[in-house]
Amino acid sequence: MVDIDSFSIIDCETLMAKAYMPIQFIVENLFAPGLHILAGAPKAGKSWMALWFCLQIAKGEPVWGIPVEQGTVFYLALEDNENRLQSRLITLGDEAPANLFFSTQGPQLGKGLEQELESFLNEHKDTVFIVIDTLQMVRPSTFEYGYAGDYKDLAALRAIAQRYYIAMLLIHHLRKEGSDDVFHQIAGTVGIQGAVDGCFTLTEEKRGGGSALLSCIGRDIAYREISLKKNESQIWEMVRDSEEAEREKDFLPGQVEEFMEGRNSFKASPTEFAKLLSGGSGFEISPMTLLKRLDKNRRELKERGFSFQSRKSNGNRTITIFRLSETEGQQGQLDIPPAGA
Repeated sequence: MVDIDSFSIIDCETLMAKAYMPIQFIVENLFAPGLHILAGAPKAGKSWMALWFCLQIAKGEPVWGIPVEQGTVFYLALEDNENRLQSRLITLGDEAPANLFFSTQGPQLGKGLEQELESFLNEHKDTVFIVIDTLQMVRPSTFEYGYAGDYKDLAALRAIAQRYYIAMLLIHHLRKEGSDDVFHQIAGTVGIQGAVDGCFTLTEEKRGGGSALLSCIGRDIAYREISLKKNESQIWEMVRDSEEAEREKDFLPGQVEEFMEGRNSFKASPTEFAKLLSGGSGFEISPMTLLKRLDKNRRELKERGFSFQSRKSNGNRTITIFRLSETEGQQGQLDIPPAGA
């Protein structure tokens, strides 16, 4: 008899009534907890970029001005040796954070890799980021070809990333054949893209020219292009970020904070809230877009100490905005104080 997991069913009304904390990104709006892939042509600078990511996260310093979640980092440099790693670290700035670990050898998928990764994670519980350089080095020569094989191999790594709430980055290659969609150039089948939470491609403008485009897409991030230029220390510096170029400052979080001064929570219909939040601000808020804008700004609201819940009952929708306590966690469902408290 085959054991079958039962459905975990939730109705739409209950789901919409829950209040969740925003995703705790490892690199804000780039690497969420989960499995990601960085693909590029050979010698395009992928490993230099990955190593710099590791350094910045281990030190808790921004990546291109983007905040990071500091923690332990593990870099499997499976195509390198310790001498080359030391040389690259010196070139990148001679930094030596004690919470950045390396391995230049390890087992393959299905032959102990999963167990070794979990052993490291259990020993270093503050780990936030793991790099595997490269994916091909951890795939056994007898791996199953095709979509099913690609998906199965990556699903095993994705399960670990999700279980331990870390970001795992696989370094991979692009095919030589061109495509209108750069993500279709990732070597292998679309099973690779389907199994990961984020896809990143590094494409040089000119071979060895020191300028490249990082294209980004994922389950938790919008499509984004970051133009880069490599400096003399082999660090990819940002030239232009499409997200910054297109982003407009939303005044809503500030209006919420001002309105909630002296209140722990407040409950009203979208129309009432839109009118209250618009009052005296000089900016009109549409009740039709209020919930969407609250969700879009969920993280900034959290940084200001607030969250919200939406509930629909008897055909009427209400929104509750409430103040977060100092003890509430980084993820999961929130406890909501009574409205008007």
